[in-house]
Amino acid sequence: MLSNEIVLRPRFEMQLEQPCSQLVAKFSEVKITQNKFIVSCVDDHIFIKLPNKEQHFWSPQLHLELSETSKTKCLLQGFFGPNPTVWTMFIFLHVGVGILFMVNATWLYSNYNLGNSINLQIGIAVGLVLAWILLYFAGAMGKKKGKPDMQELYNFMLETIS
Repeated sequence: MLSNEIVLRPRFEMQLEQPCSQLVAKFSEVKITQNKFIVSCVDDHIFIKLPNKEQHFWSPQLHLELSETSKTKCLLQGFFGPNPTVWTMFIFLHVGVGILFMVNATWLYSNYNLGNSINLQIGIAVGLVLAWILLYFAGAMGKKKGKPDMQELYNFMLETIS
């Protein structure tokens, strides 16, 4: 079951009493018989997401990875994540703010050692910290907005594997 805690990329694991090939077959069949979710099967990886018309900027997707532990048992590992484009953008912005902060800190240190004014560098540092806080709260808001969709994806997965 999913906890109420909002984590960056929630993960879960299940030991199932059926072979991986049977699970892949179930998801391949449900891919054709239903239209509430988009299901993609690639080898032992299954991706489940909302249809394009229901997706919003923060829509999550569920990635399942199947590993055979014996001929009749399968380990299902799943994790929720944002759309890869959104994830890449957020990582890019976080790294960008971090790099700019380090460049600004070097500039500040140099000016300080030279006895020059550092007011501009301190203002930039404060602005970058505020930008990072804004990114954090935007991500937290997005995760909260995607929580009901995560629960729908999880319940759909449970219905399919049972």
